[in-house]
Amino acid sequence: MKFSDLPYLKKTITKKLFLRINDYKPQHLYKPERVIPNKSAWQGLELIIEDLINTFDLQRKQCIEFGVEFGFSSVVFSNYFERVIGVDTFEGDIHTKHKNQHYEETQQRLSPFPNIKLVKSDYRDWIVNDNERYNLAHVDIVHTYKETYECGLWAAQHSDCTIFHDTESFLEVRKAVIDIAKTTGQEIYNYPFHHGLGILVDPKRIKANK
Repeated sequence: MKFSDLPYLKKTITKKLFLRINDYKPQHLYKPERVIPNKSAWQGLELIIEDLINTFDLQRKQCIEFGVEFGFSSVVFSNYFERVIGVDTFEGDIHTKHKNQHYEETQQRLSPFPNIKLVKSDYRDWIVNDNERYNLAHVDIVHTYKETYECGLWAAQHSDCTIFHDTESFLEVRKAVIDIAKTTGQEIYNYPFHHGLGILVDPKRIKANK
């Protein structure tokens, strides 16, 4: 944490009465039928996706994710949605270990999963042309405030539920998720394990997880 973060933290604490961050407590853990063996910081989160879908009564038609890397989460989503679109530059960023082009490598790895469509694109280029509605959106791009907020706000406005990885590992991601919740009026949850998963959902969709 940097000294410059302190004013924001103080502001967040003083506004807790106006924006409550709920703990996400899954009722059940489910292991997906299909996963890929490569190591991923996302590992462990695959166990709560079925529960999340059930809790917030999401349809299972289509999911979009921004930030695919090597496809671990994409394959997880392919278990639950008829169509998964994965948008990534496949070039890495300042927060990833892998900086080389890996689109073809990832495409080949995910070829056994025909309901996954990979798109080599910056999120900025994608969102200006996409007006579709998604059942679930996943944001796991470069972990800076500006990019997470910009991509995440679009995702929250075009999906029934939006999830954000690394809310525990990167304060800037957590800030962005909080501010998107304020902007959209959506309910905010946080699952604190496996580097943290922020969850934004319309209050009308909240069923059992309170």
